[in-house]
Amino acid sequence: MKKILKSVFAIGLLSLGLSSCSSNKSMQAVDNSTVRELDVTRYMGQWYEIARYDHSFEEGLTHVKANYRLLPNGKIEVVNSGIKNGEFKMKKGKARQLSIKDPGKLEVSFFLWFYSDYYIMELDKNYNYVVVGSSSDKYLWILSRTPQLEESIKQNLLTKISERGYDTTALYFVPQ
Repeated sequence: MKKILKSVFAIGLLSLGLSSCSSNKSMQAVDNSTVRELDVTRYMGQWYEIARYDHSFEEGLTHVKANYRLLPNGKIEVVNSGIKNGEFKMKKGKARQLSIKDPGKLEVSFFLWFYSDYYIMELDKNYNYVVVGSSSDKYLWILSRTPQLEESIKQNLLTKISERGYDTTALYFVPQ
């Protein structure tokens, strides 16, 4: 009986190990590397959401904008807004850079001290558009300083995103 229990326990541990390996593998299937340089001051201001992977916290939102403002203490104020069912919605949060060595990795929080990844993966040299992701392949945004992106720029970004391993067919293009 002890041998059977040990075998069942060993098989259970092996299964857990394999499932965690496969989930780590799927998380590593995308290239979420970030930009090597970021001028936080230039990044501040208004961004329009061009496309996103849709999630419950943004479900049904259109005309989405994000405003970033550098505070005197070095933190970043974030104000996201949009329209849902004809009503204006707004959510305030905060952001911070994780390290000077990895300037494209930030975190954002819209609830207490719970932070989420905010990885700047592609950034126009003039800070006109950006691709933002996270440490997983579940989150992705294309943002622009203008409500619309030129088709050639959009196609170029979609190509880059696809080359990174992201599913571009899953993007929801946000009405502005």
